[in-house]
Amino acid sequence: MRDYLEIPYDELAELNLEAKAKRASHSTSADDIREERIRYLTDEKGIKAITVAFSDLEGRLHMLDYDKKFLLNSVDNLTFDGSSIRGFSAISQSDLRLSIDWEAFYWLPADVWGPGKVLVFGEVREDDGSPYVADMRSQLKSYLADLLKDGGYTVNIANEIEGFLFKGIQAEQKYIETGEFEYATHGGYYYSLPGDPLRKFIDSVAEIQRAMGFQNEKDHPEVAPSQFEINYSYADALIAADQVQLYKLIARQAAYLNNCTASFLPKPIGGVNGSGMHTNISLAKDGVNIFYDADGKDKLSTAGWDFIQGILSNALDICLVLNSSVNSYRRLDPNYEAPNEIKASAIDRSSMVRIPLGNSRSARVEVRSVAPDANPYLLMNTLIKTGLSGNVKSDLAPGSTLPDNIQDAIDDFSSSAFVKEILGESVQQRFTELKQAVADRSPRKLGSLIKTSEIQFHHEVFNQSLWSKF
Repeated sequence: MRDYLEIPYDELAELNLEAKAKRASHSTSADDIREERIRYLTDEKGIKAITVAFSDLEGRLHMLDYDKKFLLNSVDNLTFDGSSIRGFSAISQSDLRLSIDWEAFYWLPADVWGPGKVLVFGEVREDDGSPYVADMRSQLKSYLADLLKDGGYTVNIANEIEGFLFKGIQAEQKYIETGEFEYATHGGYYYSLPGDPLRKFIDSVAEIQRAMGFQNEKDHPEVAPSQFEINYSYADALIAADQVQLYKLIARQAAYLNNCTASFLPKPIGGVNGSGMHTNISLAKDGVNIFYDADGKDKLSTAGWDFIQGILSNALDICLVLNSSVNSYRRLDPNYEAPNEIKASAIDRSSMVRIPLGNSRSARVEVRSVAPDANPYLLMNTLIKTGLSGNVKSDLAPGSTLPDNIQDAIDDFSSSAFVKEILGESVQQRFTELKQAVADRSPRKLGSLIKTSEIQFHHEVFNQSLWSKF
């Protein structure tokens, strides 16, 4: 007889919200939280396994399930083969270590993950225990810790993540055979019947998110048929990045259970709006939002406008991070509300940066030209460092736009001294090589029809079998 842990959704929400608040307050040391979690796992007999999650350089989420007893006995000696992870180790240097970020601990709905499991995010380490250069989560965590320690700064981020719901399981992987995606419903913006497939899917995802402490705000169908957006509250930047990964994981699993596919391709279907991931950023010092100024232009402070100028001045250099797939450049089409103009505006939604209406609590900068398939850790690391860099250029021509193809974006990224400075030469080179390998398999000029290659070789879609079909 099995007697594994199953926790009701309301209790899950309480547990996860309490853990999230403790994590965001930075009031409890990492060592104390580690001790608390290990004691919990030791005492809770209903837990059989711990899912440890990490992301590769492109942002693809990987998960390993460790037997609870094994993990508790080997927590300081967890290793895995990094040679099969794109952008990670070469075969000759394949072994990497995993350390556990005990603060990023989640209790899971048993009807989704199965009973007796919890999830925690891991950090990739070199053999000597130092942070692995291609693990952008570790880099983001370290950078945010320095901002807090050196200046009392915290960064809050809210992501608005759009996606599509398509009929059939693994619709993206099967695109090479079918050549098309089939909408799960034809409802559009704010419009769907209470019981149609999209509304039921959105309700399911939102329910799981609430149980996992997302603090949901609103959800609805988006402009394109079968498109969705499920909004939740802002959070500390590292928590926000973890939630992006969980959001997409939850959506994909909820879709799978309903014989559908949740797709975060930026522009999977021509002739309709693509999907974005608008990224709202605010900076607080000692708990006070320093982006707000009641007398400033658009009620944004000098610090807020300096942050915007940093983003705009270096937009071409960092565009590949924000739009990291061949397909994402289809979304930067001005005919579909595309934010491809390198400028800031409170009202013009074709602007790369928007200044939403806000107050002392909610004043923020919204970077709209982000695709939903971006690596959230690399993205946030890049945006924050760029906004705070003070690297403002005066030679940006009026009317400048972001590239309309990935090859130009790769050229800008790979040759940028600024990117090398903020991300390091190794990350710059590795990311360039990964993106170039995909770009070389697709036409430079996108044309009006979606090409099989831009789906098949997409970093969230490809597998070993698909990659070999070229």
